[in-house]
Amino acid sequence: MAAEIQPKPLTRKPILLQRVEGSQEVVNMAVIVPKEEGVISVSEDRTVRVWLKRDSGQYWPSIYHVMPSPCSCMSFNPETRRLSIGLDNGTISEFLLSEDYNKMTPVKNYQAHQSRVTMILFVLELEWVLSTGQDKQFAWHCSESGQRLGGYRTSAVASGLQFDVETRHVFIGDHSGQVTILKLEQENCTLVTTFRGHTGGVTALCWDPVQRVLFSGSSDHSVIMWDIGGRKGTAIELQGHSDRVQALSYAQHTRQLISCGGDGGIVVWNMDVERQETPEWLDSDSCQKCDQPFFWNFKQMWDSKKIGLRQHHCRKCGKAVCGKCSSKRSSIPLMGFEFEVRVCDSCHEAITDEERAPTATFHDSKHNIVHVHFDATRGWLLTSGTDKVIKVGCSLILEAFRLWPCVNIQEPQDHMRSAPKLTLGNEHF
Repeated sequence: MAAEIQPKPLTRKPILLQRVEGSQEVVNMAVIVPKEEGVISVSEDRTVRVWLKRDSGQYWPSIYHVMPSPCSCMSFNPETRRLSIGLDNGTISEFLLSEDYNKMTPVKNYQAHQSRVTMILFVLELEWVLSTGQDKQFAWHCSESGQRLGGYRTSAVASGLQFDVETRHVFIGDHSGQVTILKLEQENCTLVTTFRGHTGGVTALCWDPVQRVLFSGSSDHSVIMWDIGGRKGTAIELQGHSDRVQALSYAQHTRQLISCGGDGGIVVWNMDVERQETPEWLDSDSCQKCDQPFFWNFKQMWDSKKIGLRQHHCRKCGKAVCGKCSSKRSSIPLMGFEFEVRVCDSCHEAITDEERAPTATFHDSKHNIVHVHFDATRGWLLTSGTDKVIKVGCSLILEAFRLWPCVNIQEPQDHMRSAPKLTLGNEHF
């Protein structure tokens, strides 16, 4: 049975300074405009909006554009001001924003998918547009010619997409819980490997090209850190959410991972620490501490004339233990357990206060988050939710960042388990 999670007290609360009303449906994605006090958003109500801060201190749309179909996702490149928008009908529409962000010029349309586009990435270095859709297809197009360069059918609908420019590897996470790695060439792709670690579907991916680490969030409430570059199959679990993980973002310069949950919880993880893999759970017919039989071990129960006990597992050593020998609870932050979990009595005595020191901070965004964007240049965090609200600049980052005020842009009316193992084969990353 999964351990009961008891949330820690939240360390900070976002401060609501302002509301801007407009959209009638969910804001599926939004990004902070670099070097500007502005936000670009796409919504289920078919609108694309560019919000700029006025002299009054309020955010108002400088661009209001209605698409032919609900907007499901987008990708914005600040250098070229190129905006790619994925639609519910499978089309990707590309626009060019003016320097003052007051005009949006159509460039081209890609007939990329047969149904809703789920993720888009624009790769400036290669002039590629990568996308996934509900048709279970991954596709990439040439952004100069508009030509489709290739595709790959995934095992389930993809909900996470990341790309490494240096090696041309694409990472695709899908609803079945599988992560697929492909090597892309100009007009073909090669399957490198697939791996699983979550008990639920993958909901978000985030790639650190410097440390060569992939993060995956899941509906099973967990985040897994996959050591892709190390080629040792290391997978570190992070357990800090009590609801499905909806979105991930990563601050490279401080090595902090930001994970957002469906219940509004935001966790900021310090990844600049040496973390440990959780042990594999051991199999046994009796308690590996007191040797009492478990309830299915009929022979030992008969021989010893004892009633069989229920089996548990220590999260620290992985041994199979009875309830009496694992009556204690402890957090193990370096193993990813920020909440107290079951440990055997001997491990509980061995865990020091230093090992219990938290490596994450917890915050409440007070809305169901569907997307997160972090602007590293200013330390601003943006979240958009199912409540048609965008929150920007909330003071949620650790002390390494400056604390910024929160601007609210509202648009009105036992998953605890043994660690997964990753095998990458002979492909060099």
